[in-house]
Amino acid sequence: MARTASSVPRFFLYGEPPRDAEERFVHIETIADRGRLHNWEIRPHMHRDLHQLLVILEGGGEMRAENASHPIQVPALLIVPAGVVHAFVFERDTRGYVVTLAESALSELATREPSFRALFEGAMPVNLEHSALEAHELEEAVVRLQREFQWSAPAHVTATEARLITLLVCAVRATHQLHGTLRGTRGPRAALVARFRQAVEANLRSGWEMNRYAKSLGVTAARLRDACLEVTGRPPTHIVHDRLVLEAKRSLRYTNMTIAETAYDLGFSDPAYFSRFFSERVGVSPAEFRRHADE
Repeated sequence: MARTASSVPRFFLYGEPPRDAEERFVHIETIADRGRLHNWEIRPHMHRDLHQLLVILEGGGEMRAENASHPIQVPALLIVPAGVVHAFVFERDTRGYVVTLAESALSELATREPSFRALFEGAMPVNLEHSALEAHELEEAVVRLQREFQWSAPAHVTATEARLITLLVCAVRATHQLHGTLRGTRGPRAALVARFRQAVEANLRSGWEMNRYAKSLGVTAARLRDACLEVTGRPPTHIVHDRLVLEAKRSLRYTNMTIAETAYDLGFSDPAYFSRFFSERVGVSPAEFRRHADE
């Protein structure tokens, strides 16, 4: 997980230059399609507006997401939301599939089934080793999606969406059944928090105050605060600060930018204030965090 010259690589699909995804973009390929090209190692990177599900059937390896590493015990479902720095080291000839869908596609489907959005709240591996039914249903769903993806039969687009929905349903049920991590529909406040998170992503480096975020969302600052506290247990300022800290950690761990350059890149006008901000929330200075990250 070596640093790049300037920032964590952002790809469209791995190894491809960034570009805007077409509306409702969906893609599927085997692990081997890209794994063999890169000696079965997918190095740290992120996708701006693409979410991924990996269905691993044979083989295994290691999944890395932000600061955490997880062994891949097959069969498994790996969930990678957009914007998460992730990497994989697969055993040679690992068999499985990578399904990629655009944020626009997820947003549309989530209006009909909110649990699809909850599925991508965080990166995680789901071990299906002791759940043969969920593993079988996921394999069947992903194979049918790939078959439809490769065809040009009548109603291809609609059929692809139908196969994708089936896969997402299988993923939701497998995750909920095994880990109980998915929450039910949470109503308008959850939707407001989701829109707030999207606004934070779009304006993270702009230094917006909460009043400006609230105005952009068409609500009062008090309503935004109440929604964040109810849904996440944290006020909106903490959500923004957590996101800034995460981006700072990425920069310190994966790039060669100086601490001052990192501060300016994140919208801080004073590197000294950035260092205090980081130290108060992480418990160590940016310089110390970087030293330990290199160990």
